Amino acid sequence: MFQITDIDLAIAEAMDELVEIRHHLHAHPELSLKEYRTSAFIRDRLLKLEMELLPPFLETDVVAVINSKKRGRNITLRADMDALPIEEINTVSYHSTSKGVMHACGHDGHTAMLLGAAMILEKFSDHLEGSVRFVFQPGEEVVAAGKELIEKGVLADPKPDVVLALHGWPGYPAGTICSRPGEMMAAADFFKITITGKGGHGAGTDQSLNPIVVASKTVESLSSIPEREFGKEDRIVVSISKLLGGNTSNVIPREVVIEGSARYFDTAAGKRIPALFEEVMETECGSAGLDYTLDYKRPYIATVNDAEIVGQCKTITKHWMGESAWIDMDDPVMSSEDFSYYIHGNPGAMFFLGMGANSPGLHTNTYDFNDQALRNGIRFLVLSTLTFLSRNSMLYIEKNWINI
Repeated sequence: MFQITDIDLAIAEAMDELVEIRHHLHAHPELSLKEYRTSAFIRDRLLKLEMELLPPFLETDVVAVINSKKRGRNITLRADMDALPIEEINTVSYHSTSKGVMHACGHDGHTAMLLGAAMILEKFSDHLEGSVRFVFQPGEEVVAAGKELIEKGVLADPKPDVVLALHGWPGYPAGTICSRPGEMMAAADFFKITITGKGGHGAGTDQSLNPIVVASKTVESLSSIPEREFGKEDRIVVSISKLLGGNTSNVIPREVVIEGSARYFDTAAGKRIPALFEEVMETECGSAGLDYTLDYKRPYIATVNDAEIVGQCKTITKHWMGESAWIDMDDPVMSSEDFSYYIHGNPGAMFFLGMGANSPGLHTNTYDFNDQALRNGIRFLVLSTLTFLSRNSMLYIEKNWINI
């Protein structure tokens, strides 16, 4: 038997090392599916622990299992590793050393927390009535490699009884655990539109075939789809994030590229969006006599939390970490996550870890994961796992709790 103080002491002893790990990861970011140094770094750390390291399912994933031969329940914990194509402007000592690449979504923190959870849980593995799978996932951003990882069987043997993930989230008090049952994060579709017109000299008086003119009308029409075609209750967002055309001020380009995303929760509403895009393109390009291509992809399904798992983790958090450590989220967010595939058919949930009220926003060039929140993130992962897998644990809110 052991007490909560044993867990807290083990975490406290590891914190300096884990902060260093987080800073190392932040300084050496890698883009989606190119996380070669990152995965090698993680494997090197895990080789020092008593657990089974599996061969990669994809090229840069890292999957390890504690008590891989032990029968019983399985808890799977997942973190993402990839960074974003953003130039960091922070001046911290551990700022990105990779030009044009930075951990602007906090995956360095997610990875450090999962490594920390692995280090701590390995110390208490004899107390676990089952196994723990740690998934360090590549390619969460844009490519949604989690879907392929699931298809390749990362969760097949053993099938998980609970799957958990933490995502740092600005705006909530630092170190708080935040979640809600049901809809948590939106589905996301990504699109690329290429409009082809007639290039030429900027002095030309006939601008009817200028793709930039048509693109500007297209952007306005696409952006108005949510309010024009849906009600507020449908919660549809269409964002234009890239508009590329032309190289100089006196040359009309032949081609303009528009990229962006569409986000939603309701599957039926989401199915309507591509056809609405086609209507806009046929109207704007057809009337001007321009050609277009629409490349429309659906990489992310909505993240829908299991209500029972959220309820159990809420009780675990409030019981072991204090009432103020938990925040009930009123509404889901329009951001998306490929963790959705892990809990599509498996009991599990996504949780946010507060980064503080003054934290810069995600996907900005000033974002930096809050080191002060690391400890509570690791505590949440460790205590949830120990409680779910302890022989003395009580998993349901209405039961009495016993010290593990």
